[in-house]
Amino acid sequence: MSEALLEVTDLVTTYSPRGLFQGGREVRAVDGVSLTVAPGEILAVVGESGCGKTSTVQTILRMVDPTSGRIVLEGRDITALSQRSLRPVRRAMQMVYQDPYESLDPRFTVRDTLLEPLLVHERGVSREERTRRITEALETVGLTPPETYLGRYPHELSGGQRQRVAIAAALVIRPRLLIADEPVSMLDVSVRAGILGLLASLCEQGLGVVMITHDLATAAHYADRIAVMYLGRIVEEGPAAAVTRNPRHPYTQALMSVIPQPDPRARITPTILTGEAPDAAAIPRAAASTPAAPSPNRRAAGTTRPSTPPSQATTEPPARWSPEASQRRTVSARSPERYVW
Repeated sequence: MSEALLEVTDLVTTYSPRGLFQGGREVRAVDGVSLTVAPGEILAVVGESGCGKTSTVQTILRMVDPTSGRIVLEGRDITALSQRSLRPVRRAMQMVYQDPYESLDPRFTVRDTLLEPLLVHERGVSREERTRRITEALETVGLTPPETYLGRYPHELSGGQRQRVAIAAALVIRPRLLIADEPVSMLDVSVRAGILGLLASLCEQGLGVVMITHDLATAAHYADRIAVMYLGRIVEEGPAAAVTRNPRHPYTQALMSVIPQPDPRARITPTILTGEAPDAAAIPRAAASTPAAPSPNRRAAGTTRPSTPPSQATTEPPARWSPEASQRRTVSARSPERYVW
């Protein structure tokens, strides 16, 4: 693999209670996440809602300040940069949001939407060059001929076209890293493959992509590597084929078990995750199985990080965990006895 475009080491992000909840506990949304992204690579970050995926990428983009850890972009440590120092760095990393119906300003035409990042980040560019860059970005995302779309407003576009405009707005300043937060979850199935195929084609041009998704099947098809998150931690990481064909962590196995099988004769018993995930402000420090996962991971149990390299995707459950214990009873998510010892 070539030199890393992005390196994140032991990233921690906490949220302090505010307002009426100032007496509450601090929430550890991201807890020691480490990952790398190479140029031309798609890293899929997979996990259930509330596991810390979006908080992780927001911290990487410095939209949220990290509590500790290290973020290195193209060899430069950006962890402690001021907002003024971050402005030229932001040109190298852009984000595509989940909902194209909300991420586009309804008062802006397509031309205005793509012009804004150029006015913010590249003030010295001539008017002719801006027009050329806008046209080039629209052609890159498949909105051709560009003249047909430049004067349109978001309400005059389909969902897939809106998401393509959002991607074009991110690409117009030529970033090296693109963060895609659930880029197809709000779109019809018929247009999802087109958007994901577009991201894959951009990687062939050297763009690094971090894609957040709930869908392991999508990640397996389009991503080069998969990182599975649970309670703010990466519990399993490796090549997409290795993670999906031979998942080692029980949480990953549960996610894989509910993917629909193309063969109607296949008989696979899904592992249903009952209840809610543990409270991120009170994660248990002992080895405990929770209603929301077949077993905890080593770090959730308060033990040390596995010594096996993450690329081999060999995270194992703690020795004290047993399937019999987790299946002994179903505990209500609101019950104080949420953890089966």
